[in-house]
Amino acid sequence: MNKRTLIIAVLAIILVGIGGYSAYTYVKEKPPAFLVKLVTKTKPPPPLPAGDSAPLTVPEGFIATIYSRDVPRARVMTRDSKGTMLVSQAGETDGKVVALPDADADGKSDRTVTVLEGLNQPHGITVICPYTGNESADQDACLLYVAETGSLKSYSYDADTMTASNPKELTTFPTGDGHFTRTLLPSGDLKNLFISIGSSCNVCTESNPLRATIQTFDLTTNTLSTFATGLRNSVFMATNPIDGELWATDNGRDILGDDIPPDEVNIVKKGAGYGWPFCYGNNILDTDFGKKGVNSCTGKTAPHKEIPAHSAPLGLAFVPEEGWPDEWGNDLLVALHGSWNRSTPSGYKVVRVDLDNNSNPKGGLQDFVTGFIPAGSRDTDDVIGRPAGLMAEPGGVLYVSDDRQGAIYKISLKEPAR
Repeated sequence: MNKRTLIIAVLAIILVGIGGYSAYTYVKEKPPAFLVKLVTKTKPPPPLPAGDSAPLTVPEGFIATIYSRDVPRARVMTRDSKGTMLVSQAGETDGKVVALPDADADGKSDRTVTVLEGLNQPHGITVICPYTGNESADQDACLLYVAETGSLKSYSYDADTMTASNPKELTTFPTGDGHFTRTLLPSGDLKNLFISIGSSCNVCTESNPLRATIQTFDLTTNTLSTFATGLRNSVFMATNPIDGELWATDNGRDILGDDIPPDEVNIVKKGAGYGWPFCYGNNILDTDFGKKGVNSCTGKTAPHKEIPAHSAPLGLAFVPEEGWPDEWGNDLLVALHGSWNRSTPSGYKVVRVDLDNNSNPKGGLQDFVTGFIPAGSRDTDDVIGRPAGLMAEPGGVLYVSDDRQGAIYKISLKEPAR
């Protein structure tokens, strides 16, 4: 081999290496949508069995039933001013908000009422009624807030007819690649909405400051302000009934292997940074993306509870004290949506986090609702459903939305605790 040929060969190897590294870097930071869809594509789930019983496993003393079986892409659940359940269906062009009334109080929905349709990936929903001291007048002035992927809108909402009218766009959100969900949670005084906005990528430095944050929206001035940063994808939030603190789940990044980084449950403080994209877990530097000594983890807030990697924690709910087992009061329930890229699937269940009197976790995760994936299965095609949203209520009742099966389950104590 002459010198010229040797030089060309070396250059070719270098170029291939650079190309390969660049391709890896690109896929690592922002996996192409077609690749993600290819990897995550699964066949439709088997249909739910006939009857009221849900094919799920719950602890002794509880029963799992099907509240509604025709709610495609069911996600967030809330109650309107008359107690009717509202659910968001997160379709891209056919997104809906539906009402699922149970007029005869038999534990299952009587019918499905379309409140809104033709929405673009609606997720967060909440109903707020002003307090004027006149209860009937308050109910007539309720507003339904809906967070689509690109905007927050309000509607005049009539709980008697389960209809929404007079749409108003209040603010816009960044759209495009990445995580589409925009979730809402009213503040305790009902003057603001917390809004979670996921990242545009797996791991990257965001150009839009709204990405990978939780924002607050002032309902008086219609202005957004940043509440917390460094939260890659905090899909659901909840308020701790003990101290009013904001809690949120957060999904860790991919392409670091089966067991890192952990997913998270965070107590979200105003002005705090939670580390992403440069840190994960207990303030561990992501050496695959961050540089040592640059954008370090110093001063970042560690998770309150780590969740096994790729379990994809979504909905979370605090257990009410009334009607639940005494030892469960104010514990935390978390829906683990389930992994899509792990050699052995993780998640696919609802777990309980035992909390002490100061809301600190005691021990590991305890299974509460299982059976979404057959025991021992390593094939996500076997999955019958994926738990997404949670709504815990007094009387020992938990509702679970399932966006794979398109169902709402009711988990309840056979005899509520007294």
